[in-house]
Amino acid sequence: MLSKVIAQASVDHVEKWFEKADRIVIVSHVSPDGDAIGSSLGLYHFLTSQDKNVHVIVPNAFPDFLKWMPGAKDVIQYNRYKDFADKLILEADVICCLDFNVLSRIDEMEEVVKNAPGRKMIVDHHLYPGDFARIVISHPEISSTSELVFRLICQLGNFSDISKEGAECIYTGMMTDTGGFTYNSNNREIYLIIGELLSRGIDKDEIYRRVFNTYSEDRLRLMGYVLYDKMQVYPEFNAALITLSRAEQKKFRYVKGDTEGFVNMPLSIKNVCFSAFLREDTEKDMIKISLRSVGTFPCNQVAADFFNGGGHLNASGGEFYGPMEEAIALFKQALVKYEDLLLGKK
Repeated sequence: MLSKVIAQASVDHVEKWFEKADRIVIVSHVSPDGDAIGSSLGLYHFLTSQDKNVHVIVPNAFPDFLKWMPGAKDVIQYNRYKDFADKLILEADVICCLDFNVLSRIDEMEEVVKNAPGRKMIVDHHLYPGDFARIVISHPEISSTSELVFRLICQLGNFSDISKEGAECIYTGMMTDTGGFTYNSNNREIYLIIGELLSRGIDKDEIYRRVFNTYSEDRLRLMGYVLYDKMQVYPEFNAALITLSRAEQKKFRYVKGDTEGFVNMPLSIKNVCFSAFLREDTEKDMIKISLRSVGTFPCNQVAADFFNGGGHLNASGGEFYGPMEEAIALFKQALVKYEDLLLGKK
């Protein structure tokens, strides 16, 4: 039996909104990851089973290894179809904001969503939700937004309406946001949910293969290059750093998603408890920051203190506007500030 994590008042409110709505739009954050797409499509499949007119809109492209997911071909990229997307958002009765806590996380979609007359709801697992929505379902203690979507559907009394396709999407989001259930995944109820998703007919082994074992040759060669030439280990801080420039990405014919998981690799080194990956963005003049940790080291605090970001204890991220050398220098400052925690002295 799953515990009822979401407040019943919020569930009742959502139920009334969904009953009255004809047109629903689901939006998620810029550079959508597995949880963003998984939760969005999981909710999409459920709402279409309720005979709703539903569209999923994301700010920009998502990785190729997620495009096999049922419904992915119908996801609308805002940066490609802005006028059409604006029309759908402005006409929506309900706007479901999934896997982000503040409107700035949806990039160029921010203003149209903010000013849209439709009712707005948040379903998310990041800290500090904004105040732009009337319904806020925010649970940072939950491993993924996809898990929250599953819980919401169940608390609505509609578990039987979760299709195999919807279950595949929800499982993918849960799996990717926990690194294949290797972090943020010690809650026993996660595995109760997996069992229920399996009962819908999903093949979890095939999903794992499609997400983690269908990369290109270029991606594998880039991984080798990163590990051999670009990884720096700081044993005096139990930390590691990987950096990647635009030129290096071009050399290996980088496509979105090729560096997925790179930040986790140094954590397999004995005693390394904190890893950072700094990558020059190919679309904007900025550096994307990915941080991962093991144990109790709070990489989300590092993200907030140094890189205008945030996230979870063991998985977080941020941004830096400036040259790579300055970003590296900032990372080193973080190591000094958090030295005692990194070395287990506190």
